[in-house]
Amino acid sequence: MTKTRGLFNGRMLLKRKAKVRFSKRRSKAHFIGSWRKYDPLEGAPQAKGIVLEKVEITPKKPSSGKRKSCKVQLTKNGKSITAYIPFSKGVSFVDEHNDVMVERIGGAQKGARGDLPGVKFIVTKVNGISIKELVKGRKQKPVR
Repeated sequence: MTKTRGLFNGRMLLKRKAKVRFSKRRSKAHFIGSWRKYDPLEGAPQAKGIVLEKVEITPKKPSSGKRKSCKVQLTKNGKSITAYIPFSKGVSFVDEHNDVMVERIGGAQKGARGDLPGVKFIVTKVNGISIKELVKGRKQKPVR
């Protein structure tokens, strides 16, 4: 099937474009922006929050063990999310009522990453200091 050609075919071309517009890689929901309605970060790449409690999550089937994570209440809208705490000793630097910076884990949009069910965010900073610097011992966590 080829495109229609000719002087008065503008309406046919517009109809054809409307038919295949959302058939490409992204869905119609992405173009409309309805995913922002359910996004706790509201489209932002990072957000600040306060740690409510530390929790351990068991991973999906072939893996075993307990993954360290925490419940975080975002300061911008009060929504509560679960965030993964990276590094083997990272959990020792995160305490209740700490200010943390969270960002999305690089998995699929609206989906969890790897073997962590329902965990879509990761802790990057604790009280304004990078968690990587704290684990490596380059910086100390400020006492507030």
